[in-house]
Amino acid sequence: MTKAVCPGSFDPVTAGHLDVIERSTRFFDEVHVVVAVNAAKTPMFSAQTRVDIIRRALVERGCENVVVSFTDGLITDYCKQVGATVIVKGLRQNGDYEAELGMALVNRQIAGIETLFLPANPVLEHISSSIVKDVARHGGDVTGMVPDCVVPMLNEALHKERISHE
Repeated sequence: MTKAVCPGSFDPVTAGHLDVIERSTRFFDEVHVVVAVNAAKTPMFSAQTRVDIIRRALVERGCENVVVSFTDGLITDYCKQVGATVIVKGLRQNGDYEAELGMALVNRQIAGIETLFLPANPVLEHISSSIVKDVARHGGDVTGMVPDCVVPMLNEALHKERISHE
């Protein structure tokens, strides 16, 4: 059985993330979507909320060979734990390659885990979690950029954020 891992902070998961995850399920028997800690980011949603959102969105898309979980450790350790030999990452045209290549080389060096880069769908490549949050913070409509279930959750989180800053 071939297994792959699609890691990310997914704060929140976007249509682009889901596209890469769904496309990766065509190549592997089992895909592990792993909500990971990124020390450089302060998440809007808890890890468990992000896991739940991704599970819900993937069920709605009919993805059956996906496991969604969380780790606060190294992705390579998670790969070894579940028997995955490949990490799948989506690449946009905005410089993702330079950042992702360094991580891919380190993952190969420390654990022998290869990385497969999937180019983003051109229709979705402009979408990122940061842009989604920024648009929503300024009252813009993020429908279609994120799963439908995320829109009200994002609005509620931003409302709480505004109240705490008053």
